[in-house]
Amino acid sequence: MTVTDTSVRRTPKAAKTSSVFKKIVMAVTGIIMILFLIAHMVGNLHVFQGAESFNDYSEWLRSFGEPALPPRTFLTGLEVVLLVSVIAHIWAAVALWRQAKRARPQSYVTKKSVAQSYASRTMRWGGVIIGGFIVYHILDLTFGVANPDGTDSTPYDRLVASFQNPIATTVYVVTLILLGMHLRHGIWSATQTLGQSNRRRERTVNAFAFGFATLLIAGYLVVPAAVVFGLVD
Repeated sequence: MTVTDTSVRRTPKAAKTSSVFKKIVMAVTGIIMILFLIAHMVGNLHVFQGAESFNDYSEWLRSFGEPALPPRTFLTGLEVVLLVSVIAHIWAAVALWRQAKRARPQSYVTKKSVAQSYASRTMRWGGVIIGGFIVYHILDLTFGVANPDGTDSTPYDRLVASFQNPIATTVYVVTLILLGMHLRHGIWSATQTLGQSNRRRERTVNAFAFGFATLLIAGYLVVPAAVVFGLVD
């Protein structure tokens, strides 16, 4: 004899499909942004080759494809792809959060901190902080309007001037730590969504996510550290 509990709400097929689609959007856009972060980190390391090398790299990004293409075509295309990815990522995250909240309007009485890591609990607010930092970062180092050296300085001079400012450097470091936590949980979630993880692989995936996030963030942090300790000036 089989007893069916009618009190359990079944998720409609359409809702499940919508949820899966949003998770795929989050995973794919997350991968696009991770690839950009890797390339951007490698580009930042040109600073250790000196001002001329770093400025040449910055100019190459703006002139790539010339004279067949107008100036800044490659960089503008990259920025458009990233902007669309960020907007789609945020949309999917907010939509999934609202969907989960509607499914369970009352919060749990007891939070299980063992099953839910600090990174996963702060993904939403961490994402908001990172988004705000990206705007500041562009105004500071790309356009120079928020940089102590101003808009007429070279990319190398703006980088050094920014990291010689203790407040700017502190904000940069804290945001990168949040980004590392966001990445660690995001990579794990993406492997789950794309079907590349299971119970047997979970420990390996977690180790990879932690190691990858740590190495990437270390690659970013080494630049402000070099400026602070006078290795780059």
